[in-house]
Amino acid sequence: MNYLPIFIDIKQKPCLVVGGGDIAYRKITLLLKANAQVVCVDRLACKSVQTLADEKKITLIKRDFESADVNAQMLIISATDDAALNAQVSRLAASVNIPVNVVDSPDLCTFIMPSIVDRSPIVIAISSAGKAPVLARLIRAKLESSIPNAYGKLAELAGDFRDQVKAKFSKIEDRRYFWERIFSGIVAEKVFSGKVDEAKADMQKQLDDSNATDIGEVYLVGGGPGDPDLLTFKALRLMQQADVILYDRLVSEAVMELVRRDAQLIYVGKERDNHSVPQDGINQLLVDLAKQGKRVCRLKGGDPFIFGRGGEEIETLAENGIPFQVVPGITAASGCSTYSGIPLTHRDYSQSCRFVTGHLKDGSMNLPWNELAVEQQTIVFYMALKGAQHLSNKLIEHGLRADMPVALVEKGTTPDHKVWTTTLAGLPDIVATQPIKAPTLIIVGEVVKLREKLNWFDASN
Repeated sequence: MNYLPIFIDIKQKPCLVVGGGDIAYRKITLLLKANAQVVCVDRLACKSVQTLADEKKITLIKRDFESADVNAQMLIISATDDAALNAQVSRLAASVNIPVNVVDSPDLCTFIMPSIVDRSPIVIAISSAGKAPVLARLIRAKLESSIPNAYGKLAELAGDFRDQVKAKFSKIEDRRYFWERIFSGIVAEKVFSGKVDEAKADMQKQLDDSNATDIGEVYLVGGGPGDPDLLTFKALRLMQQADVILYDRLVSEAVMELVRRDAQLIYVGKERDNHSVPQDGINQLLVDLAKQGKRVCRLKGGDPFIFGRGGEEIETLAENGIPFQVVPGITAASGCSTYSGIPLTHRDYSQSCRFVTGHLKDGSMNLPWNELAVEQQTIVFYMALKGAQHLSNKLIEHGLRADMPVALVEKGTTPDHKVWTTTLAGLPDIVATQPIKAPTLIIVGEVVKLREKLNWFDASN
């Protein structure tokens, strides 16, 4: 280890910054976040530094650096483009044992500034010992995406209960087990979802009865249209901590690769006229698993509230008093159209967009055809491949042009993404003659004309 990683308390302590340019400004703002008393010395300060001085947030001394400036400082940062001056500041600080950092000059530093993930009071510092700061920033970016902002609130809550926990559990092992259960359970999830008061109440309940069995929770998660990179951070976090995953047919293999490795996987996929588990059975299974104290992820393709029966499932959960969270996902209409180069709206072609399911609960396709068969509108049909002949006939019958452009997108956003384009009149024929399989989305509207110009994802099709 080239450097000892430590965290220094500089609240209301004098800290000197030599230099007043843009780089110095960034260092000053970091010091201010730690509540330091910042003095900046520079004859020509940039506008941002001057603004901080005008707002009385720092003390700005407009002159050249003097050796006496190092006296009584907690730490010093030199951020100038004058190599000789930087070396002088480093030498003077080191002579009186004041920690000093010289920007982009590790050999002149007694401490270095790391890349920081700030979830105060949780703070993570990443350093490459000055050898590869860009790499350190890339690592920070990866951590930023996987650590929720609410971890700071969770740490604050833990601090509020720390004394109670120490009084309740005399053994360190018992305290560690209790905190591990809290940080990976429903208390943490309530903090992450903004329900801090409920989390505090649950925390107190678990302290009062540490042997009580926790009721579980259900996460209704939108897995998006197939590309795992389209998952939200929250979706990924919940997928990786759930004890049980109930997943459907539309969840891609690439997305399933990201679930917790030791989670129990239960397939509940549904195809037209072929349901592996009836919907009522899925609803009850979610309730039963949660009552066993399980964290259950109900993973759905696309968005759970857009033709995903998510509303039906959480109705049952609510009726049974089961805690739940709903995580939106990118719906197939958005993902498939975007990856196909087809904007759903465009000022020249379409001023509205309708999402329509291809079959209702009773299996029919009884739709408001008069409202759908209008110009300057995009219609996206979900689950309508088998009803292509019917929807083509009905739209033409109600006045939509027979030559209206149509796109069929199969397995959109995945490596098997395919697109066929035709017209409304030609839709039945292409479905009958081409090897098009579900899941396939049907897009009807003038915006389909833009595909050739705007396509970026599947140039080979």
